Amino acid sequence: MNYLIAPSLLSADMTRLGEEIRAVLEAGADMVHFDVMDNHYVPNLTIGPFICQILAQRFPSLVIDVHLMTNPVDELIIQFAKAGAKRISIHPDATIHLDRSLQLIHQQGCQAGLVLNPATSPECLRWCMHRLDFILVMTVNPGFGGQTLIPEILDKIALIHKQYPKIPICVDGGVTIDNIAHLAHAGATQFVAGWAIFSSENYTNTLAAMRHQLA
Repeated sequence: MNYLIAPSLLSADMTRLGEEIRAVLEAGADMVHFDVMDNHYVPNLTIGPFICQILAQRFPSLVIDVHLMTNPVDELIIQFAKAGAKRISIHPDATIHLDRSLQLIHQQGCQAGLVLNPATSPECLRWCMHRLDFILVMTVNPGFGGQTLIPEILDKIALIHKQYPKIPICVDGGVTIDNIAHLAHAGATQFVAGWAIFSSENYTNTLAAMRHQLA
């Protein structure tokens, strides 16, 4: 099984962001996760396309995974794609025309993901699965880092994996060394982890411990 781990920059030291990215890449991270919040869709405000562009220029081979917690999304899809994003995921309730927005992500040359909040029904996947490269399941409510994983979401991941066994399931929120194997057993293959990595003293050891649990 090919598992991917994406450290979330929301938990990184923003005063030394370039160093943090270099450190997690050297530690074995597969990509980095950009949590983009607009203070409308979620009660927080984070980073924009300009920071994405600077980091893409500094790290040309970096895979930047952009999670748009914004409303609306279409203009930011274009801006982040031009800034160097490789993957962009959006929420179904953050756009009026979901199919059109997912098409727009592909038109900009990026992989497209659909984000399901903890209480969002997987039913909408049925009508846009042909547009998706991955599904991002929130295992916490969006808007803040450092939250504890909601254990009931494991059943939701398992349900999605059973219905759509071929599409990658990414999980975001409260992912730790202690629970990453449970998430994988439920069907997840991609893991966004912020606090568990960036609060640790040794990123290499933390990522190695996560991969050991996955093995």
